[in-house]
Amino acid sequence: MINTCVSHGLLQLQNPIMTASGTYGYNIEYEDFTNLASLGAIVTKAITLKPRAGNAGQRIIETECGLVNSIGLENIGIERFLKEKLPMLLNKKINFVVNIAGSTIEEYIELAGLCESSGIKMIELNVSCPNVKHGCLEFGVDEKGLEKLVKSVREIYSGCLIVKLTPNVTSIEQLGIACQNAGADAVSAINTLKGCGIKLYFENGKFRKEQVTGGYSGLGIKPAALSAVLRLSKVLDIPIIGMGGIYSLNDVFEFFAAGADAVQIGTANFTHPDIAGKLVSELYNFMDKNGFNTLNDLKGALRNE
Repeated sequence: MINTCVSHGLLQLQNPIMTASGTYGYNIEYEDFTNLASLGAIVTKAITLKPRAGNAGQRIIETECGLVNSIGLENIGIERFLKEKLPMLLNKKINFVVNIAGSTIEEYIELAGLCESSGIKMIELNVSCPNVKHGCLEFGVDEKGLEKLVKSVREIYSGCLIVKLTPNVTSIEQLGIACQNAGADAVSAINTLKGCGIKLYFENGKFRKEQVTGGYSGLGIKPAALSAVLRLSKVLDIPIIGMGGIYSLNDVFEFFAAGADAVQIGTANFTHPDIAGKLVSELYNFMDKNGFNTLNDLKGALRNE
């Protein structure tokens, strides 16, 4: 039997292939393309205390190696999520992580408390979204503030607590250490880089411009993501969930080699909506064909351990 499980304390996944927040909807939006119950876990769209309309104007622009988005955490709010979306996740036995975002520590605490009382087993703190004016990134770039936030959530939430880190800092290592010291069960890295996408059109003797500033994601950020995972792996004892530019099984292996314990698939879902399920199958088949009985065996070989 091939064992693809990830098992580190409260982080329990049947395989290491997860989907990233903001790219996979709330629950079963991708059901026509993939058996969602076969994935390690899906991570929900970021949920806030109250519904959010998101940012006005153009919010997405494609680039040569990805896209820039300024969605602004548009979502239905925690009340509707718990009432309308959570039952379907539970009914279909989909392993999931609820991504939560707030403007204040008190909002994060309230959101985590509602997840606790609803029996949600895993949450991911979004402290790294660059597309909102208040909250999120304000916590994610300040070591002391982040540690206080994680510790406050840890006090009232008993499930698996994942913190999603930003690359838009000088030392992601210190932020990872702050999360670990405060009681996080895992970190996920990285969220989007700050970016700007511009498209110019010359029409009737004049230039017309489309421009979006926000979070840059996709294949182009993979080297930065691998660097962050590698640096975190040298200072942390808790699991690292890597993400950023994953489009193939070889990309997954690169993140394992850098020190990731699991991965999240993000921007690739938009152009390859069946990619997560395919990667699960490709990983199993590779391990079976090449004599790797457990995921740890494979990771050890990739890290030359």
